[in-house]
Amino acid sequence: MKILNSKLYFLGEEMGILFKEFRNICLYLNKIGIVPTLMGSLGLEFISKEDWDPSDIDIHVMGDRRGWEAPDELRICDWDKIMTVMKKLGYDLVDLHEHEFRKDGISVEYGSIDSLYDFAGIYESDIKLIQLNEIKFRVPSLKQFLSIYESSSKDSYRNNNNNNKDFKKIEWLKRHI
Repeated sequence: MKILNSKLYFLGEEMGILFKEFRNICLYLNKIGIVPTLMGSLGLEFISKEDWDPSDIDIHVMGDRRGWEAPDELRICDWDKIMTVMKKLGYDLVDLHEHEFRKDGISVEYGSIDSLYDFAGIYESDIKLIQLNEIKFRVPSLKQFLSIYESSSKDSYRNNNNNNKDFKKIEWLKRHI
């Protein structure tokens, strides 16, 4: 889906499915007082209006500033509430370390927004808040995504496992900022 003049447009079926599912998850998270940040290719696709072929839903919420250094069960705030929401929506937890859930081929991963400043120099409060009908969520700007992808491009594990997609995004972002 794309947002143009406050209207939703579908670019392709997969994007529609993932964004529709994010909206549903976001609605339930908002009901328990959580305003998530939409990250990854789906977030970049939402803000850039370009097709980035997202394969999952990356959601960041309040968490431990230590990021990966924090114990898995303590890394995400309100983890018990998030688990309840995801189970209610039919998701199964498949990887506690990655905070990954799956349902019907859709993968949703949670991360800590509180480690973003140390990682890419971005505070949550500086990320744009979006009100889309009944849901509220944050999504980084193009400039913020550039900082995020430049920081992640220094991670050799990520580069070896994502076919260098980050570098393509960095190139595009540099041309469009």
